[in-house]
Order: sequence, then C-alpha cells, then structure tokens
Amino acid sequence: MGKINNPDAEATVGNPRCGDVMKIMLKIDNDKISDIKFQTMGCAAAIATSSMTTDIAKGKTLEEAKKITNIDVAKALGELPPIKIHCSNLAADALRKAIENFEQKQ
Repeated sequence: MGKINNPDAEATVGNPRCGDVMKIMLKIDNDKISDIKFQTMGCAAAIATSSMTTDIAKGKTLEEAKKITNIDVAKALGELPPIKIHCSNLAADALRKAIENFEQKQ
C-alpha cells in the first residue's frame, strides 16, 4: 500500500455498483515490475485483492504480469466469498490497465 512518486505507469479503475476504486502504480526496470503500490478505497476484500495483486506481480516481467487473472488473485487469498469475486476482477483489471498505459507510452 502507498504511493510511488513519478511512477512509470499507473491506472485507476472503479466499480460504480459497489463504489470500490483502485489505483495501481508501477516502477518498471528492464521490462520487470521493480516496485508496485496501490491505493484502494473500498471494502476489506477490495483492499485484500489489491494487496495480493501487488504481491503476485512484483518482480514479474510485464508479459508475466499481464497473465495474472482474478482467479489467480482469489486463489492466492485462499478463496473469496462469491459476492466479493468482483473485487479480484477489479484488482487484476487495474494491473493490466497500468501495463497497457505503460506500453502505449513506449
């Protein structure tokens, strides 16, 4: 959790139905995620999925990180209640969007 000053990439995603909002920030060195932070406003599941996504993605190449799915995030947490699966979708989407934003700048 936290903020990266001058990130190489970032993305903010939200779910208007539940009100969760996630911001993911990346530092990228040699095509690898060297640092990743998040800021999340939402329920405990939204915060947990944001945190787990950063744990899974740190140190991975951009290609590896793009393959992280909501299922990967939910399994790493040891399951989420079905009503909270949308939180893992949001976290994985934020990561992919940040990577896409980085690739578009290149």
